[in-house]
Amino acid sequence: MPAIDRRLIQHFEWPLFGMALLLGVIGVTNLISAAPESSATIPATAWRQLLWLGVGLVMLFVCVVPDYRILERLAIPFYVMCIVALVAVLVFGPVIHGSQRWFLVGGFRGQPSEIAKVAMLLLFARALQRHPANREIGVVDLLIPLALVALPAILILRQPDLGTAMLVVLVSGTYLLIAPLRARLLPSLGVGAIGVATASWFFVLRDYQKERILTFLNPERDPLGAAYHSIQSQIAVGSGGLFGRGFLQGPQSQLDFLPEQQTDFVFSVLGEEWGFLGACFVLLLYLGIMVRLLMIAHASKDQFGAYLAFGVVALFFWSTAINVAMVLSLFPVVGIPLPMLSYGGSSLLACMIGLGIAMNVSMRRYVF
Repeated sequence: MPAIDRRLIQHFEWPLFGMALLLGVIGVTNLISAAPESSATIPATAWRQLLWLGVGLVMLFVCVVPDYRILERLAIPFYVMCIVALVAVLVFGPVIHGSQRWFLVGGFRGQPSEIAKVAMLLLFARALQRHPANREIGVVDLLIPLALVALPAILILRQPDLGTAMLVVLVSGTYLLIAPLRARLLPSLGVGAIGVATASWFFVLRDYQKERILTFLNPERDPLGAAYHSIQSQIAVGSGGLFGRGFLQGPQSQLDFLPEQQTDFVFSVLGEEWGFLGACFVLLLYLGIMVRLLMIAHASKDQFGAYLAFGVVALFFWSTAINVAMVLSLFPVVGIPLPMLSYGGSSLLACMIGLGIAMNVSMRRYVF
């Protein structure tokens, strides 16, 4: 086994690690309140999340040890592995609540679509790294990347999982912000996006997904049906006030009025019990993580490392922004977990892997 360079230990990325660990602990604590069976004992969901947090920390350190530059060679095999897993889950995965998203192994669920988000940031970091810096990207150059994004997105939509498919597209598309695109290509991309959205409405989205969008535009359309989640979420967050109701004291969460309060609407529980100040503290933690990731990208000694850290920023930004907007009824309900807080081992694992990769980039800027 090769020895670890002592300089890596000396320059360990403590700020990012500390914020991530604190966020994970807050997530486990919040799940004690969010669990419907919460009482004097710690519920099983919180224990399982704590176990996944431990597994995530192990994976974070695993991602820190090897030189991150080997990921450029592993990006395509990892992408292929994720595609195979997405196909396999549609063939062999059990149907749970009308969705076919998980593998069941020893009582634990594994969701390959969450890991696909990491595969996309590796793939696009590799693509940008290998693209000649002095050549602008044209329409033809985008055909293969569009196909590579479309394949996992379509497979995830088949599960069906609109939220994760949207994140795969958004994380990949965020790289367009730093890609050397031809200026005249931007209007074409805008028209194409409108065309894809229109076609998705008529041929891809299911009736219940369309209903969620329509009730977002008009909440009074179905207050006891499609709009129920959003309405109860607003009540929970609003009732928290400035300081919150207190730990295990939120009536919306404790009386189980709030649907999906362990997963998509876990931020509602946080807002109800810890109030505006508690919610702001958590949002500042997310902001601190993303700012630190941007600093890592800026300080990276090579472009590939910068692209990797930028992709992790995109992963955290879109997941956090859409989930919080969804909870506050500023965005339709699409089923996107809040990073590090929502119940779910696969989502937590994907976040920890992403953070481990970014920490790897940060620590190795001293050992080139």
